[in-house]
Amino acid sequence: MSHPDYNRRQFLQYAAVGTIATALPGFTLAGHRSINSKPNSAFKPDVELELTAQVAEVPILPGANTSVFKYHGKLLKGPQNALKTIPGYLGPILNLEYGQKVRIFFYNQLSEPSIPHWHGMHVPQMMDGHPMYEIFKDEQYVFEFEVKNPAGTNWYHSHTHEMTATQVYQGLAGLITVTDEHEQKLGLPNGEYDLPLVIQDRRFTAGNQLQYLRGMHQRMTGFHGDTILINGQANSAIPVKTRAYRLRILNGSNARIYKLGWEDGTPLTAIGTDGGLLEKPETFPYIMLAPAERVELWVDFSGRKPGTDLTLQSLEFKGGMPLMGGRMRHGGGGMGGGMGRMGMMGGGLAAGAAFPIVKFQVTEQVSDSPQLPERLVPIHRLTAQNISNPDKTIPIAIGMQHMAFQLNGRTFEMQNQIMDIEKIPVNSIQKIRIFHDNQMMGGMGGGGMGGGMRRGGMGGMGMMRNMPHPIHLHGQQFQILSRKQTKPSNSYDTVKQGFIDSGWKDTVLVMPGEEIELIKPFKDYTGLFLYHCHNLEHEDMGMMRNFHVS
Repeated sequence: MSHPDYNRRQFLQYAAVGTIATALPGFTLAGHRSINSKPNSAFKPDVELELTAQVAEVPILPGANTSVFKYHGKLLKGPQNALKTIPGYLGPILNLEYGQKVRIFFYNQLSEPSIPHWHGMHVPQMMDGHPMYEIFKDEQYVFEFEVKNPAGTNWYHSHTHEMTATQVYQGLAGLITVTDEHEQKLGLPNGEYDLPLVIQDRRFTAGNQLQYLRGMHQRMTGFHGDTILINGQANSAIPVKTRAYRLRILNGSNARIYKLGWEDGTPLTAIGTDGGLLEKPETFPYIMLAPAERVELWVDFSGRKPGTDLTLQSLEFKGGMPLMGGRMRHGGGGMGGGMGRMGMMGGGLAAGAAFPIVKFQVTEQVSDSPQLPERLVPIHRLTAQNISNPDKTIPIAIGMQHMAFQLNGRTFEMQNQIMDIEKIPVNSIQKIRIFHDNQMMGGMGGGGMGGGMRRGGMGGMGMMRNMPHPIHLHGQQFQILSRKQTKPSNSYDTVKQGFIDSGWKDTVLVMPGEEIELIKPFKDYTGLFLYHCHNLEHEDMGMMRNFHVS
């Protein structure tokens, strides 16, 4: 597949100017290209590893290998389980512990710039993988941070300016698990009974090469593929025993939203979300999972007989995208084909269509199994009384003008001026309101407020206004205060029971007509921390801004 032209990236494009230049820790015009190229001798790591972005050939579908971008890992120091390589194209799983000091030597062996972001981890600005720190081929960036996250499931992925979508699509992603003493006392399933499940949709050529469509409609809706992969592999059938398992599920897709549910209608038991374990297990008929969101499930196969199987599906829902006729292709595993519905470009599986994701095959009878704990971990629930400035609510207005998605009326520029609403005092707790700003939904031929042109019956800007957006905030995790539908609809009824709002989060799905209030700490670290849509095509199109914490 071809890659975007990145020759436009000149050094001065990434040099902060004006007030921003003096605000960034260690950032200078002369020193930018050498920042963090060497380890800090005063930093004494408990875990030290290498992570190299490189081109690789891997088997995904029957036949020819697929050329991908891949993170290759090597453990230099620390427990042997700190780095676990898995089959497929995804990077190794990084298994960390609360309080560990971690050093990661990142090497770029690609012919284009790259930088990884430690999604969900609470780390300093210079260690967060901001795109201004991207490095070029044969260069090195040294990440050093202390693990301050509680037990849970996070991930890492490329965050290169205007190339995040294509680089993640080609394979630059991997899981991070964190454990702590609270989790270890619970006796949750571990080892072979603790299963990672990274869900991604991809599209392949007849020669098994990744195919990425770059048409304007595909960019506006976000990429939706026709082949579902699990952990970077096809043939998604997992053997299990008659006992309880812990599933760590990540939506690693560029834009696709999943409505997770069991084929036989069994309720799902959630024990964790983006920011870690919940206070107690919660049961849902289905769970909505947007790009970048994670959920941890307790799944007990004890009552099932060997030789039977259970399929995790994405159930049908509305409010994702216009639906038309199309056909899905599955990556083997006996999942079958069948009719799907597609979005704006031909040949894909529609947003909101029903399809199987992964099959669990019960292969062995065992007698021992852990019991689901009644309580998990204590969670300090933040309230309005904890807000540092109760009279101020930070807006994140989702809008669009002139075919460009915006946040708070602006698109992303590396050297942009920070708006007053984006200036955050360090060690404060802020209330944030995320909403769709219909005042900024015109711009396509003067469509005005929610007007828009209709082209081929697709609804133009009206359709774009009715898109869901997964909003991700870098830095510390947040809690959801409220979620309300300002314009009730039958579409919302198909998703409203699937949101987990009781735990810590770093990404929240904002459905059409929905308004969400959250409360977020900005503690420990100063600098620029991004907030953006995690529909990766939207992010690359500029739907991203910086909070300046000082």
